[in-house]
Amino acid sequence: MSQSIHNKVFNRIVKTKRGRVFLTSEFADLGGDTATRKALSRLVQEGVLERLAQGIYLYPKTDPDFGVLYPSAETIVKHIARRDHVRIIPTGPAALNLVGLSTQVAMNLVYLTDGAPRKLKIGMQTVVFKATTAKRVAFKGYLTMLVVQALRERGQDRVTERDLKRVKELLQREDERVIRHDLKLAPTWIAKLLK
Repeated sequence: MSQSIHNKVFNRIVKTKRGRVFLTSEFADLGGDTATRKALSRLVQEGVLERLAQGIYLYPKTDPDFGVLYPSAETIVKHIARRDHVRIIPTGPAALNLVGLSTQVAMNLVYLTDGAPRKLKIGMQTVVFKATTAKRVAFKGYLTMLVVQALRERGQDRVTERDLKRVKELLQREDERVIRHDLKLAPTWIAKLLK
């Protein structure tokens, strides 16, 4: 006798490492959309999974002292972007932190997206997706995009030599052709700085 959708989904999940994030679409090959969603909802009720956002689930890893160890909001946001087939770029303090120009961790993360604007609560953090033009998210290089957003947040008059040294270290990991392409998308003052 064939396994139920619930059992198939359960078996696929428990064969992976704890702490893994799943998208509903990863189970599409196991059966219909409605049956898969019901199986995932049941696994949440049974405590096997935790629902992080619509269509995004966590196979939780726990620590005796800290409880459930959640993935970073950045990881979850990347899954949302993959699920929705949209591009996203972090802005503000998040961009500064990711580049290493700040140690401050923002409680409210703001991402520009070419998708729908919305607000999500992920653990203790709030994530806001703000709609933007396609040009603002058309970067080819992840590092270049982060650097441009971080410098934009820092401001033209507040960029230090230390900032520039860190940016140079990062951009050495990026392909030169990608940087040339991406500088065309950056504000003029940032493009001049990076050249």
